[in-house]
Amino acid sequence: MLITRLVLSADRFRQWLIAQFVFLLLNILKLLPADTAIDFMDRVARWIGPKTRRYKLTLTNLRNAFPEKSDAWIEEIALESWGNMGRLAAEYVFLDRLFDFDPHRQESGRVEVSGIPLFLELRDNPRPFIVFTAHSGNFEMLPVAGSAFGLDVTVLFRPPNNPYMADKVFEFRKERMGNLVPSHAGSSFALARQLERGGAVGVLVDQKFRKGLKTKFFGQDVQTNPLLAKLVRQFNCEVYPARCVRLPGGRFRLELEPAVEIPRRADGSVDVNATAQMLNDKVESWVREYPGQWLWYHDRWRIKGSL
Repeated sequence: MLITRLVLSADRFRQWLIAQFVFLLLNILKLLPADTAIDFMDRVARWIGPKTRRYKLTLTNLRNAFPEKSDAWIEEIALESWGNMGRLAAEYVFLDRLFDFDPHRQESGRVEVSGIPLFLELRDNPRPFIVFTAHSGNFEMLPVAGSAFGLDVTVLFRPPNNPYMADKVFEFRKERMGNLVPSHAGSSFALARQLERGGAVGVLVDQKFRKGLKTKFFGQDVQTNPLLAKLVRQFNCEVYPARCVRLPGGRFRLELEPAVEIPRRADGSVDVNATAQMLNDKVESWVREYPGQWLWYHDRWRIKGSL
């Protein structure tokens, strides 16, 4: 028992130490102009990436997804993906300053929005709906955009494994992104209650899910969370794709697309497996368009153990 307590205490101290280092780095970044800090973190991530074990996974994922591409292209996209992660970390610090979109202002700023009529229609005609996205660009801006348009969207998110960082991230997100539901065993019930009340939910659909449905992503076997499809089956609500695209000059385009057609069986019921595959196909089309803006270091295909 004593040894167990000592091990747990050592692990908590290690996590606390890592969190303090991250907080210190982010506080230092706050002292710099936003673009300078973001560009700096881009360069740092590109330098650190190739020195990590996750970089090997990044390269393997890219080669499996794009077997027709050259090694030079694979390396270029891998570095761009790590740079995207670095920028995402720095943008967290400056999110309030970066998100300058105002629905009532005509001139363009750092953030532009595609699908404004859809935002307004969903706001003016309240009803339950689901928005899904992926880990591409600065996906954190999407719930901020929803709040800017006055939409009441409850967002499902996965907290960091580090408990000290998880608390800070939750506080930061809650102030800017409205209702939040941490991903855990009871999160599906919280989302269902929101839809039952006539509200909306937002989910990321490109995460690894150990007990998920067997589907394909870039032609390879993956397991996909059936949550979205089951919520649609229960509440018969509309489903909207949304994404963030990085643009040149440190700008962003947030896109809300028209509602997708949900696959159904002959009896009219929602085809849960086909719906999960449809989500993968949509995300794959986004990633193929901007491959360097997706987080390729994720073990989406569960191959890390074989490297």
